[in-house]
Formats: sequence, C-alpha cells, structure tokens
Amino acid sequence: VQLQASGGGLVQAGGSLRLSCTASGRTFDNYGNNYGMGWFRQAPEKGREFVAAITWKGGVDKYADSVKGRATISRDTAKNTGYLQMNSLRPEDSAVYYCAVGLLNAEHENLYAYWGQGTLVTVSS
Repeated sequence: VQLQASGGGLVQAGGSLRLSCTASGRTFDNYGNNYGMGWFRQAPEKGREFVAAITWKGGVDKYADSVKGRATISRDTAKNTGYLQMNSLRPEDSAVYYCAVGLLNAEHENLYAYWGQGTLVTVSS
C-alpha cells in the first residue's frame, strides 16, 4: 500500500489549500471494512499532531479543535483519494502534513499503519 500526498505549498494567512492523498496498491486488509483516512501534521521542533480523520465507508469525520470550522475532510472512494480542505489558514498551521490510513477515524497515530510521505504547508503572515 502506498499513499501519495500532494497539494501543499506557500500561502498567505487567510488563504486556502486543498491537500490530497491517493492510495494505491492492495486494499487496507488489516482493518477489514473498519478503516479510514487521517491527516496529521508536524511543525518544526514539535511532535506530530492529529488534524482530522474520516471513516472510509460511512464518511464520519472528526477534527482537532485547532482546525474545527476551518478544515473539511472528505474522500472519494471511487478514486481511493482523500482530501483535506483548509481555509482561513494561519501561520501556526505551517507544518508538514501527513495522510495515513488506519482504524476508522482514530485520533491516535498509533492506530494508523500506512503513512504518506508528507506535504509541506507554509503560511506566511
């Protein structure tokens, strides 16, 4: 299984970005039907933190408080692609964003077995 994240870049504060993550290879057999896609981020000198997640079958989403109301996670099951739309971006949103596939819409990174390579988001003030 491979996850390819894209869509990062440099944006001014208040702007928007849409991150994409496409899965290829075998289906996520580890989880049967109970898998989902999550987005995490890691800023310099900080640990990786949960941003948002969505169950793949039912589309049930979950967000970190820091992005609630500014982020929307979605998925296109036909394309095996997940998305993270980020609006009203702030300098503190600057980080490497990682997509991952794991158990349902879990918040804990330990519940994700498959990870993408990360895409850098830089928000200028």
